[in-house]
Amino acid sequence: MRSLIVIVLILFGIGIFISAYTIDETEQGIILEFGRPVGSSITEPGLHFKFPWRQLVKLEKRILEYDVEAREILSLDKRRIVVDNYARWKISDPLQFYKSVRTINGGLNRIDPIIYSELRVELGKHNLTEIVDNRREAIMEIVTNEARKKLNEYGIDLVDVRIKRADLSVENEKAVYDRMIAERERQAKQFRSEGEEEALKIRAETDKDKAIILANAFKISQEISGEGDAKALEIYASGYKSDPEFYNFTRTLDSYKKIIDNESKLILTTDSDFLKLLKEK
Repeated sequence: MRSLIVIVLILFGIGIFISAYTIDETEQGIILEFGRPVGSSITEPGLHFKFPWRQLVKLEKRILEYDVEAREILSLDKRRIVVDNYARWKISDPLQFYKSVRTINGGLNRIDPIIYSELRVELGKHNLTEIVDNRREAIMEIVTNEARKKLNEYGIDLVDVRIKRADLSVENEKAVYDRMIAERERQAKQFRSEGEEEALKIRAETDKDKAIILANAFKISQEISGEGDAKALEIYASGYKSDPEFYNFTRTLDSYKKIIDNESKLILTTDSDFLKLLKEK
């Protein structure tokens, strides 16, 4: 009797050991019975139990990444763009996921064509400049939402889709660079033309200011010169009135100083008034 009890306890322990299983915080699972899913998804971490003949399938609960090689997409302005994109996704319904695609690779095989199709459709509505500037985020949000709707039926929740880089294809690069160079040259010519026009305006304005300044300076100099001459005449007249003979004497000496030097030769008559002072002793 004791042996029977021990055997029963051993079998019970083995049954408990086979039936018990744990789910980690990073995992979720489903139970299969003869290859078919039964019950609901197991999403809570901890210790769980199942019938010994049933099989546990664990699936990833964390966010996964989808990344493929860059591919060409045609933009609205007919530019072939090499787009390198990636996506983040997770298994939202383990039971539905297993029924639809079974494995992670099966899920990637569904994700890839759907995201690529949505990228082609949405990027085809926009020009290259819109794809590479700050409007890219809004474009990718539309792609994410549209792809998420289609992936929900596979138990997949698409977190987001992002573009790592978007470059022109090799055959389009040279044409784009040539157009960029031509555009820069056109802008440079325009800037030089506008600069020359502005320089002409500045020179004309400067010449005008110069002429006005010179005219005002000449006017002032003439006024000062006229005032000086008037003052000199007044002084001469005053001196002449006070002593005419002395005035004539000083004026004659000034004339000698201005006319006669070491190289001067004068031919005058003996009765010339100019020689009067020279002849007097």
